[in-house]
This record gives sequence, C-alpha cells and structure tokens, in this order.
Amino acid sequence: MPQSRRAFLQAAGALQAAAAVASAQGAAPVQPQRQPQLPTVDFGPHRITRMIIGSNPLYGYSHFNRWLDAHYKEYFTREQKLRLLFHAEEMGINTWQVHYNDQPAGDSPLDDYKRYRAAGGKMNLIVLADFALMKDYKLVPEVVKTMQPISIGHHGGVTDNKFRDGNKQSIRDFLKAVHDAGVMAGVSTHNPAVVDVAESEGWENDYYMTCLYRLSRTVEESRAEFGEAALGESFMERDPERMFKMIRLTKKPCLAFKVMGAGRNIETPQHVEQVVRTAYASIKPGDALIVGMYGRFKDEAAENTALARKILG
Repeated sequence: MPQSRRAFLQAAGALQAAAAVASAQGAAPVQPQRQPQLPTVDFGPHRITRMIIGSNPLYGYSHFNRWLDAHYKEYFTREQKLRLLFHAEEMGINTWQVHYNDQPAGDSPLDDYKRYRAAGGKMNLIVLADFALMKDYKLVPEVVKTMQPISIGHHGGVTDNKFRDGNKQSIRDFLKAVHDAGVMAGVSTHNPAVVDVAESEGWENDYYMTCLYRLSRTVEESRAEFGEAALGESFMERDPERMFKMIRLTKKPCLAFKVMGAGRNIETPQHVEQVVRTAYASIKPGDALIVGMYGRFKDEAAENTALARKILG
C-alpha cells in the first residue's frame, strides 16, 4: 500500500476512535457539515482567516493552573488533536498557529503536523518558535523544510525577557535567520512597550503576535505598577485596551491572542460574545485573533467560528 494512503487510512481510523472516546467522555459530537470559510485577510503573500486555531490546549498549556494543564494533556491524545484540527478546518478556519517543540518524540507538534498533513490537512501553519529554536537559530531552515510554515515568530516570553534585559539585537538576529530561510518573520510579545520600541526602531518583523494580557510581568514590575502583585500570572482588566492601542498604531498585521484571558472570560455565552466582539472592534481590519479550543464539554470550534462569522458578517 502506498505510504500516503496508509497514513490516511491510519489517521481516518484514529479519528473514528477519537469520536468514540469523545462520546464516552460526554463531549459534543462532531458536526459533519462543512461550513464556509471564515473571512480572510492578507498575510504577506498568503490569505489567512480572521480566526486562527491556537495550540496551547493541545499541548497542556492552560495559563490557569496545573490541574487544567493535566486535563488538557489527558484529553488531547494524538487522535483527539487530529480530530480537533480537522473539525476546525471543516468549520471554516484555514490557519493553525503551533509551537515548535521537538519533545517528547512521537507526540511533538512536528509529529502532529506530519500526521495532520499525511491525513490530508490543508491549513496554513504559523509557527511560534519554542525554546529549542530560541537557543539555536541554525535550526530555522530545518523547521522551514520539515513543517513548511508560512511564517515563524519569536517566542513571546523570550521576547519579553530579552527586551527587559536590553538584548533587543538577539531578537532582530532571529528575524534575519527566519527571513534568510525564506518565510515571514514575526515578533510575539505580551508587552505593549515591545511593539512601541520595535516600531520606533524599525525592526524587520513582518507581523506581531500580540497577547492581550501582559502575563509576563515580574512580581517587581507588578508591584511598581499597581502596588501589589497578582497570584500567578498577571491578568489585569485594563491590559487589553493597552495592547489594543499599540495594535492600532502599527500598520503591520497583528495576531491577537489570549482573547478570553486563558479561560477567565467564559462565564456565559453573552460574556464570550462581548469579549470577542470587543476584540474584533479594537484591532485593525487586517488583523486576526488566535483562539485556543477544547472539545471535552462542548464543541468550541463550532461555537467560536459561528461567533466570528456572526460578528464579521
């Protein structure tokens, strides 16, 4: 049997198994009806949907607590990850933002990407460089070769740390390495000041990934700004408006993330709609949102894309 067909049949069987698992766990059933593609915007030479599926839940990063991390890791088996990616594609999303991370072997984003492509997945890939790639820029051409992304972004937490330490040139060196490999280069950050400085200094990035919450504040920075520190990561109620201001001030495309505050803004459907509606109204017409999705308790891919379609017309 040809390798491509074998991989497809294996993935199809895995998806059927995943559906059975999801049903047993009480997850909402996958709706088979394919939806029209969501509205798209220019992203360099590409067209991307204004809602992008993120990767944090798939790899156990909740930015909430370790118990939710554990739930994500338990739920997102290889089969469930494929199931969600194909379902998001069916619901009209054409772009997946994923971390680059080569560990653990067999279950890394690179492995998932290969399984997804082998099974016929067609979404664009936006890579966010994780820590291995941050340490060795020589890996960039290999990532471009193996994952075929349309862009690679400098990791936000690393960006913020280097900016704090005054090591801005290292970020620009990374952007050059990505451009030399032939794809678009981005800067991810949680700090609006990074966007401000990058714009004023003419950094070579093609786009930004802009977190709506400055969760990378140190305890000392929080106390200096607010007189107290948050318990855990810093999610402050007026952080989104501070980042929205910087998003509107740059002409470069911005991919806004942590739209729902890593699960802190999902109490009611009305609340979710208000948050998403505010986000789309506050970014530029050429920008997009990155949204993490889960599927254990409801069909978030269908709900989120329906909401985006309603708001964007």
